[in-house]
Amino acid sequence: MRKKRILLLSEGFGTGHTQAAYALAVGLRQLSPRVQTRVIELGTFLNPVIGPLILSAYRKTVSKQPKLVGKLYRGHYHKSLNRLTRFALHRLFYNHVSDVVRQLKPDMIVCTHPFPNAVVSRLKRLGLDVPLYTLITDYDAHATWTNPEVTAYLVSSPTVRSRLITQGVSPSQVVVTGIPVHPNFWHPHDRAEILSQFKLSDMPTVLVMGGGWGLMAEEQMVEYMTAYADKVQLIICMGSNDKAREKLMAEPRFQHPNIKVLGFTKEVSKLMDVSDLLVTKPGGMTCTEGMSKGIPMLFYEPIPGQEEENLEYFVTHGFGEPLTSTDTIDRWFRLIQEPYASDQHRGNLLALRNAEYNPAKCSEAVLSLLLEDVAPAAE
Repeated sequence: MRKKRILLLSEGFGTGHTQAAYALAVGLRQLSPRVQTRVIELGTFLNPVIGPLILSAYRKTVSKQPKLVGKLYRGHYHKSLNRLTRFALHRLFYNHVSDVVRQLKPDMIVCTHPFPNAVVSRLKRLGLDVPLYTLITDYDAHATWTNPEVTAYLVSSPTVRSRLITQGVSPSQVVVTGIPVHPNFWHPHDRAEILSQFKLSDMPTVLVMGGGWGLMAEEQMVEYMTAYADKVQLIICMGSNDKAREKLMAEPRFQHPNIKVLGFTKEVSKLMDVSDLLVTKPGGMTCTEGMSKGIPMLFYEPIPGQEEENLEYFVTHGFGEPLTSTDTIDRWFRLIQEPYASDQHRGNLLALRNAEYNPAKCSEAVLSLLLEDVAPAAE
């Protein structure tokens, strides 16, 4: 009997969508050896010349004109992609999607971005007979995610489920699974090994994440943190933004032995395990990873739109607070220097996480749905 195949389609508009796809793929393979997965970023995969150019333009817009991004997000909040946009996407980027599906023969398609979701929905209207699941990778439900052809939606929280139902989606089509994180985040790692691997000191530690693109507009706040370097270790992850990383490393204040400036790394789960505080942009993926580790979070510079909604969710549910001033830094940096208070707070967050979120739940839910969908054919 051949393995069951799941095709996961994403886009590179922000790193979280594709991270979620890969996290789900690895989680599924860990849960069942009978599952085969394939992750594809459609725009770059099918149009390797134009795709990266559009992603680069989007990245510049996010960094230079975040208010415009927020205005577009809010202005189209209750509007799904119109027919002309769907047709244009299909013709410009995804005219070979049907060939990909025909070649890979998936038993299920999971989309972690609205664009491939719209294209596969159009293929289903044209006769494609493959179950389509939409995994919403934020803590909000923008209407661009919704299409009548979607079999079911996998969402981060009951709030998102309620918003989809308000938009007309049937309650039976919405499953609260949480956003998937890589199995590396499911369990803690050995602390001593991590400290040795990264040449870290065993002391209060703050992990600062600039996002997958290394967007860190509020540099003054990060500079202020360096004043604590004798008592608090700083790990600063600049993502793929090598230029910003080199600029930071060239400044004398960031050359302290207790300050580590890193580029892109796949070891975030380990760094979270040895950190007492996470300072991050409120991207849905990073926040979910932080929640899975039970690490307190400070959120800075949310991009207007979905990141504001992510921030609202995690602040409301007690997992963190906005980084609004140096007073916030002072208060938290003092707290993590008190071992009892710091350990007690993290213990409280882990208990809260256990009540709110199971890191393996999304993978388990998709595996269950896959078995349901293919059961008739297996008989």
